[in-house]
Amino acid sequence: MDPEKSSIAGKDMVPGTIIRDAALRKERLPAKDKGGKNDEHVPEGASPIPGLSEWTENIFAEGDWRVSANAWAGFLLRVLLISGTLFSVYQYMAARQEMRVERTLQLVELWERSEYQEAQKSLKTRLAGLNEKYSDLLGKSPSQTELAVYYEKVGLEAMNSDGGVLPLPEFQDQFDRLVYFLNRVSFCVEGHLCDREIADAYFQDYASSFWRYFRGYVQKQRKQGAATYAAAIEQYVAGGTVPTAGK
Repeated sequence: MDPEKSSIAGKDMVPGTIIRDAALRKERLPAKDKGGKNDEHVPEGASPIPGLSEWTENIFAEGDWRVSANAWAGFLLRVLLISGTLFSVYQYMAARQEMRVERTLQLVELWERSEYQEAQKSLKTRLAGLNEKYSDLLGKSPSQTELAVYYEKVGLEAMNSDGGVLPLPEFQDQFDRLVYFLNRVSFCVEGHLCDREIADAYFQDYASSFWRYFRGYVQKQRKQGAATYAAAIEQYVAGGTVPTAGK
């Protein structure tokens, strides 16, 4: 045998064997995972993301009665919880309103007590005498400005020693009692502790009349150092909020 041919044949066989073995090993190697970790569980051609029908599945119409029963039980429980919450809120608001009405009626009862009735009577008598005394100051059809001046004059006169039959110290006590009570009404109403509608029905007209006559006197007291004197009455008559001492 020709030694050269044998050597050439030997050289050709070694690379062929290496290439064949490498191809076999390549076939046995698993393909690299280029997707998610659980892609091997997803059938070919299927999406790993749930479809719309899966999210909107009606569990109330499930074939298994236990699933449907659990779904309806959870739904009814939510309805009961919401209804209970709404009813609790209604009860709370009703109780607060009932308490406001009760406090307002307590003020009405207090207003009917003898000491406040006596104070009202003293003020009415004093103003009646002064109105008769100064009746000529008003014409037949006075303007609002003329009325305001007239009321202020009568109110200031009522707080003088010669403003009526009742001695001024005694009248001052009765007057202070009325100021205290009307302030209390105002604080209760503006603080939402009393019912405004009921309070207005009983006290608004009296408070407005009181303020018309004694606004000038109140302003005089404030200039003398009592900065918030009868401020609650003023704000109640105006339907506003009671100012603080710093305002």
